[in-house]
Amino acid sequence: MKDFHQLRTELREGTYPLWVKGTVGLMILRVRSLATRIERETDPKRQNTLIAQQNKMISYINGLGIAVSTSDKQLMQKIKGIR
Repeated sequence: MKDFHQLRTELREGTYPLWVKGTVGLMILRVRSLATRIERETDPKRQNTLIAQQNKMISYINGLGIAVSTSDKQLMQKIKGIR
């Protein structure tokens, strides 16, 4: 799995299409926002719901990285439809 520094470096180098850069950037902002909300939340049930949403966003980011790096057209179409 790629760490944030590697992903940021690759995004700067232009190895991914522009739509992937934009989508991942927005997803990263959403993940950070969810992290802040999780920290502030006092209700454990609500925290678990927010953590599930955060994990879902992270899985989409990982899926985009796999689809783009392997040129898997089926996976790419599936992920494009998720947005």
